[in-house]
Amino acid sequence: MLMANTLWGCMSPSSKIVLSSGLVDAISLTTFRMSGAALVFWIASFFTREEHVSHEDLKHLFFAALFGIVFNQGTYIFGVSLTSPIDATIVATSTPIITMIIAAFYLKEPITGTKILGILVGAAGALTLILGGHQAVTAGSNGSNVWGDILCLVAQCSFSIYVVVYKGLIGRYSPVTLMKWMFTYSTLCTIPFSYTSVASIDFAALSLNIYLNIAVVVLGGTFFAYLLVPIGQRTLRPTVATMYNYVQPIVASIITVFVGLDTFGLMKSIAIALVFLGVYIVTRSKSREQL
Repeated sequence: MLMANTLWGCMSPSSKIVLSSGLVDAISLTTFRMSGAALVFWIASFFTREEHVSHEDLKHLFFAALFGIVFNQGTYIFGVSLTSPIDATIVATSTPIITMIIAAFYLKEPITGTKILGILVGAAGALTLILGGHQAVTAGSNGSNVWGDILCLVAQCSFSIYVVVYKGLIGRYSPVTLMKWMFTYSTLCTIPFSYTSVASIDFAALSLNIYLNIAVVVLGGTFFAYLLVPIGQRTLRPTVATMYNYVQPIVASIITVFVGLDTFGLMKSIAIALVFLGVYIVTRSKSREQL
């Protein structure tokens, strides 16, 4: 989960480059992610052990794709388009809290004081990074829309449901088998809404740099990241798995420092320490079996 969230954090600059060109919009880039990942996962499946997926599980994988990919990525994109990036990132810090609540009802996982403390410590670190960035201040000055914030919250709820409800299903098949079906379903669900946008793209006008950054988004931020997620999902409790979301603002901060857009000061060091301390505390909290 640490590696997957690191890849998602690294994907942000590439996505920004593609979208800022004005030649590819958000829904088209999302379609490229889903269809490109589906293609690569199907190719990878030819080099791995063949697994038979029952018709019942294929049906469950369809709904897993809706919650884990389609609703999560789709509503988040529309949410970001209606609100400020800083608000969208702050809303994203609610994922472990939502996951903890859903897991308590669905899996009967206990809400312990240690778990709550860890989430609060991690969230404090993430929010310190987000609110302390120079880019965040600039982005936040544009104002936000409550409907955009709600859509971003729906995206986080959707992913939390996926992590909790489909934990058992994820443990039955290999990551390649799972994701080739999930991204195939996601592509079929998305294309009817994005076909017009994709068809209007002048592909000849796209530079090599744009194509390379799209490849980074498809391969790094989608294929390799979602290859790792099922492994973490089947071995970690849901709340622990989603706590690693707090790594994304750390990666984004490090990248902005590396390219010279920001500086690395004491507050950033404290924030990063709080994030990892929060993850550690939640990891040490007791599960239902342990209690």
